[in-house]
Amino acid sequence: MIARDRNWLLVFAVCAALAVIYPMFADGYQLTVIRDALIFGLFAASLDFFWGRTGILCFGHAAFFGIGGYIMALITLNDAIPFGSLLGILGAVAGAAFVAAIIGYFLFFGGIRGSYFTIVTLAMGVICQQAAVSWSSVTGGDSGLIGIPPIEFDIGELHVDLSQDLPSYIFVASIVAVVVLALWSISRGRWGTVLTAIQDNEVRAAALGHNAPLRLLVTFVLSAAIAGLAGALYVCMAGLVAPDLSGLLLSTEVIVWVAVGGRGTLLGPVLGAIAIQRAQQTISSFNPSLWPLLLGCVFVIIVFVLPDGILSIYARLKSLFKGRRQAQ
Repeated sequence: MIARDRNWLLVFAVCAALAVIYPMFADGYQLTVIRDALIFGLFAASLDFFWGRTGILCFGHAAFFGIGGYIMALITLNDAIPFGSLLGILGAVAGAAFVAAIIGYFLFFGGIRGSYFTIVTLAMGVICQQAAVSWSSVTGGDSGLIGIPPIEFDIGELHVDLSQDLPSYIFVASIVAVVVLALWSISRGRWGTVLTAIQDNEVRAAALGHNAPLRLLVTFVLSAAIAGLAGALYVCMAGLVAPDLSGLLLSTEVIVWVAVGGRGTLLGPVLGAIAIQRAQQTISSFNPSLWPLLLGCVFVIIVFVLPDGILSIYARLKSLFKGRRQAQ
């Protein structure tokens, strides 16, 4: 366990160092691409925190991303609301958490698990997207809402304006680093240990005195809140929000990001989201129709060749060299 923690912290430190020096070699466009990829990485980490620790797949996680985005848009587009950016972020986090608490309460305390939970959350995502399309007087319908202002607020004498590329990149990278580190600390502590016990055998964990439905609910709510935060950040950076941000396609993509990066690693899904976003940008620039085919092939290869994700490559190479040394 100690060696695994040390390796995780080493990879985290390397990634943080790369994030710090990246602006020295990137122009404004490249900064915005990585910034948006980091936001999707935060979204992937939120799903991994729930899926990776409990073994229960939420197939409609984009619903919370979309809810956060729409709440952020509605608050910041209303000039009568003071401190719109800060209230928008708080509202996005609270709104996604509230919806997750309502849905999760009935599911977890109703004994819904496994594939049934996955199907229900799949329906949740579809309903959320359809609601965004139908409730056009508030959400803008199919066209969504545009003209969402960038994040801007004051902290004492400090004025924070994220309309420029570099400040917005630094802000997003800092948020992602802090959240991922916090989730990792929670996962490796007693809370994560109990979740692992629940994943292995929920009946036995309950017999030992752990309230399994409550722990699953709290984990689900925290995961949804972070997804809502990611949605709020994205719409402010992109300047728009649309029904697709809460739909089935994004829900599927985030599952691929987690699977490619490595489920249960928290850092792997962030790297998986960045790698896939960069690959999508590059491949789609010369042949947009080729990307879905390649993505499907990559996903199949990862499942068969690297079922623990790309973050497991280091551990596999280390085991390989260790085995060769012992053989010699």
